[in-house]
Amino acid sequence: MPRYDFRCRECTETFEVNRPMSESGDPASCPAGHADTVKLLTTVSVGGRSGAQRVPAPAGGGGGCCGGGCCG
Repeated sequence: MPRYDFRCRECTETFEVNRPMSESGDPASCPAGHADTVKLLTTVSVGGRSGAQRVPAPAGGGGGCCGGGCCG
C-alpha cells in the first residue's frame, strides 16, 4: 500500500499515512489532532546504488528546450 507524507500547518509535524491510491487526495489529520494539513510531494528512487555519488551536468548547456535552442 502506498505511503504518503503530510505536514501539519499548525504544529509543523511531518507524518506518513498508508492508504490506497484511490484515497491519495483525501485529507489527513496530524497525530496531534490538527486538521490543517498539506500533502507533500515525495520522490521515489528506483534502482541504482545506495553509495552512488551525484555527477554534475556537463558545462555548456545541453539538449532540451532551456539550453538546446529549440524555442527560438
